[in-house]
Amino acid sequence: MSDQPAPETALLRAAYAAFNARDVDAALATMSPSVTWPKAFKGGFVRGHEEVRAYWTEQWAEIDPHVEPVSFHPEGAGRVLVGVHQVVRSLTGAVLGDGHVGHRFTIEDGLIRAMEVCPFP
Repeated sequence: MSDQPAPETALLRAAYAAFNARDVDAALATMSPSVTWPKAFKGGFVRGHEEVRAYWTEQWAEIDPHVEPVSFHPEGAGRVLVGVHQVVRSLTGAVLGDGHVGHRFTIEDGLIRAMEVCPFP
């Protein structure tokens, strides 16, 4: 048995690290050009790299989110449920939210195709 994480886990860890570092280009490199991404902060979805970039740029101008993956649960068919500890702060540092959520990813051809926010049991 290998100590190396599954390719999907490594991909998702890289995506979270890039998001938390505010490295949009590195984060987008983990995603399909036609990715579907939830606008958890505003509602609805964005599609494609440029819409994700615009959404994150807007989000980071208003709040300071940090999302730390805690557990990875492969569900088959390219889907992975990630348990996430999410802390959202105001731009002045006040904690606006601190809790656990689920992020369900669909991975195709080694890239994130879609993500949805869901309850985490």
